[in-house]
Amino acid sequence: MAKKEETINMVDRFAEFKELKNIDKTTMISVLEESFRNVLAKMFGSDENFDVIMNPDKGDCEIYQNLEVVADGEVENEDMQIGLSDAREIDSECEIGEDVAKRIYFEKFGRRAILNLRQTLQSKILDLQKDAVYSKFKELEGEVIVGEVHQIWKKEMLLLDEDQNELIMPKEEQIPSDFFHKGDMVRAVVKRVDNPNNNPKVIVSRTDERFLRRLFEQEVPEIHDGLITIKSVARIPGERAKISVESYDDRIDPVGACVGVKGSRIHGIVRELRNENIDVINYTSNAQLYIQRALSPAKISSIRLNEEERKAEVFLQPEEVSLAIGKGGLNIRLASMLTGFTIDVYRDLDAGEEDIYLDEFSDEIDVWVIEALKNLGLGTAKAVLNAPREILIEQADLEEDTVDHLLEVLKAEFDD
Repeated sequence: MAKKEETINMVDRFAEFKELKNIDKTTMISVLEESFRNVLAKMFGSDENFDVIMNPDKGDCEIYQNLEVVADGEVENEDMQIGLSDAREIDSECEIGEDVAKRIYFEKFGRRAILNLRQTLQSKILDLQKDAVYSKFKELEGEVIVGEVHQIWKKEMLLLDEDQNELIMPKEEQIPSDFFHKGDMVRAVVKRVDNPNNNPKVIVSRTDERFLRRLFEQEVPEIHDGLITIKSVARIPGERAKISVESYDDRIDPVGACVGVKGSRIHGIVRELRNENIDVINYTSNAQLYIQRALSPAKISSIRLNEEERKAEVFLQPEEVSLAIGKGGLNIRLASMLTGFTIDVYRDLDAGEEDIYLDEFSDEIDVWVIEALKNLGLGTAKAVLNAPREILIEQADLEEDTVDHLLEVLKAEFDD
């Protein structure tokens, strides 16, 4: 009797366990039945002639073994057959050739069988929980969640959400100036969910451009309601970002709505992103105007586009070149990312003034140096000569001697 009570209590405990793990009742019954069947299959070699009936209201189960009735003394397999005399103790009207259902009391199989059932059930519930975690966070990819810092390592950080699910934030997904302590609450976007060997791993990020999108959706009601659409986002995490927006209602100024009165809306986003500067611009399908707005605050004289190759040659007055490139080349990089155009910056020439493409100096300047400069949007000799020297060293990653030689070659061309 004690063993029977133990079995029932065990089922009750797992019923409580499934409540904690958010496994629905139907699934739990199915798992319990499958677990009983697995143990029966190990004990009898097969579970095909067993009926397992779960009684969720009582918290127990009934097991019946279906046996073929044979003549007394002709039983060849006790797991599949039963003698007529024994069968009539179960069903007094049964005949040879029919089946009878013999009630099996699982608790009579002893503690080893109960332990086996317990382990099988735990394993299946763990698998179910992993599946539930994977499904939950797969649906949350691209959404912002909050986690508490639980552990900090050199290459990644472990967060726990409100349900104690583990979230991993690798170092490269953290803003460079992020600094957290254990117990801090952190907002991040679900970047992806890996599932190696059915072991879900939730990767969250604060550098993903979707994080910036979601923050704007949370802070700007017009975006959340669909009155304003975010068309494109370009980020260099912790440094600077550009975001283009469009309104479907002529009465709404999309830039003003995103910035808020005296910057009230955007300030919260900037603080969350560790003072990352954010430029908000009006989107337009006019590529020339879009590039012009993206390069703000620089004032552009003219633009020459190659739509097919997605390239733009931008001409500016000498004093505007450094503004277009920006500190550390950030402005032109972000403008290229935002618009999808490769942007080259050229100094706008005065009447009668000449300039020379850098490619024409390939016999005196290494090709890799020319390419590094062109990647910064510096495609001509005078564009390089008018660029701040520190940009040539830091952003083009050139040695000071290389820069000195470069400038000497270019200046000599115009001195001649």
